[in-house]
Amino acid sequence: MPDTAAPLKETKAQKVERLKREKNPWNALDEVRRFAQQGRASVLPEWAGTYFKWWGIYTQGDGVGALGGVGGEGKPTEYFMLRIGIPNGILTAQQLHTVAAITKQHARNVADITVRQNIQLHWLSIESLPEIIDQLTHVGLTPKGACGDVVRNVTGCPLAGLAADEVLDASPVALEVSHALSGNADFYNLPRKFKISITGCASWCSYPEINDIGLTPVRRGNEVGFSVRVGGGLSADPHLAVKLDAFIRPEQAAAVVQAIAELFREQQGLRENRERARLKHLFLREGWTADRFLAELAARLPFRLDPAADEIFPSDILRDHIGVHRQRQDGLYYVGASVLRGRLTGDQLDAAATLAERFGTGDLRTATAQNLLFINIPAANIDPLVAELGKIDLQVEASPFWRGAVACTGTEFCKLAITETKGFARWLVDEMETRLPEFDQQLKLHVTGCPNSCGQHWIADVGVEGKKIKHNGALVDAYYFCLGGAVGHHAGIARPVGYRCPATQVPEALERLLRGYLNTREHNENLRAYFARHSNEDLRTLLAGDFIPAVERDQPSGHVPHSVSE
Repeated sequence: MPDTAAPLKETKAQKVERLKREKNPWNALDEVRRFAQQGRASVLPEWAGTYFKWWGIYTQGDGVGALGGVGGEGKPTEYFMLRIGIPNGILTAQQLHTVAAITKQHARNVADITVRQNIQLHWLSIESLPEIIDQLTHVGLTPKGACGDVVRNVTGCPLAGLAADEVLDASPVALEVSHALSGNADFYNLPRKFKISITGCASWCSYPEINDIGLTPVRRGNEVGFSVRVGGGLSADPHLAVKLDAFIRPEQAAAVVQAIAELFREQQGLRENRERARLKHLFLREGWTADRFLAELAARLPFRLDPAADEIFPSDILRDHIGVHRQRQDGLYYVGASVLRGRLTGDQLDAAATLAERFGTGDLRTATAQNLLFINIPAANIDPLVAELGKIDLQVEASPFWRGAVACTGTEFCKLAITETKGFARWLVDEMETRLPEFDQQLKLHVTGCPNSCGQHWIADVGVEGKKIKHNGALVDAYYFCLGGAVGHHAGIARPVGYRCPATQVPEALERLLRGYLNTREHNENLRAYFARHSNEDLRTLLAGDFIPAVERDQPSGHVPHSVSE
């Protein structure tokens, strides 16, 4: 009797794995050039849905977000988003002028600095993509590897080689790793994205705790090297990276990083489910320990690793390098300018590049806090530079709300987002500066438009996660509060405290919370310590203004339904 059973439908993971086996997109730029010649309708579905990502390109959403489509993903438009990789955040004025020109000509004058030191553009047509890639290549930049199942932009301290208090200059290692792995055909087909942070910064400003690999500086007697952490990541199931018992010499670092990337590449079990394909799931779901990971790593190395040295965790401080600070070079300073929610126009980018040339050596840095740093500034040029930065809305002495605000892309452009974020973050900061001008503490205030945590709300003092709820008969943007996240000495994932409200009520709730802190804090008690000694019920009551029962972060059905009640 013939077998009449219907063939099994390919899962999402199986489809992506098949497409990756069939083609390395880095070898197929000519296809993108043909699409540009033939128009948007010629773009093949496998390119729009998968291959473009290897070139740092995504299809742009229609402004509605995930609820406007099916299966948790919104509808694409004819436009594209492109992410420009900036290894270690190292940028020249010439490069920034080029990015500014592209932004003004092709991206409707909108650019965003991301939490991985990239610059992201929107509103790009298919016809413009090859020209943009060529323009970037001409100045030593590329979008290649900024997205996709590859080694993403390698982050590091933007002040490498400059900061007076750094343990070691790790930028040569970060750039070596970037050149070796980014765009390398041997690493074009990883189970999922792979994030690396390599820093010699005393404050660990590139957030090694939430990377797949985090190298952090350590002293061993008169020798300097690295500690290594693995398996960090946020998204819907946050996990802080696990420290391995190993001391890494600077000359060993690139080989260690490559061996870990190879280990990840070979984990076939991680390829079975896209939602569980990150390195962290070896620890979260497959029972790996730090000892097992180190043993697997050691077997791949041609040298022995020494046991880990004692390390000094960063204190409870912001890691954004904002303000005016001495460099290690005599007579020179750096000026960290806070960019609210990372959003800049092409005109601001152009002006920033000109200021770097006028007052310094024409060198800039992007930071993981979505900010811009101006380096090699002589003392006599500091005040005029700060004044000029203020004219283009880059603040060197920002309020705690402005300085600490981070926001992901949101429904404005992202097909996975549930809420709008960039405009909301700007409005929220304006509201809080008016409501609480006396607030005197550092505050990491992170806005993310969906559970994927691109806005990193899990490591914020106050993180708000986008939801949809029914309010006054209409489905509206809402936010769920997670409090007390931290990295460094008191590292921990923010606590979901069971409170959510419409987006329009967030400033009122946040004001109640922070006024409660100001009025009842103990002597010298910072915000993180205050949250730590209060229960979820206490904090929820402050947010709501009265006792209310806890609500779940997500509805039981998974995707947010249109019929959800308030």
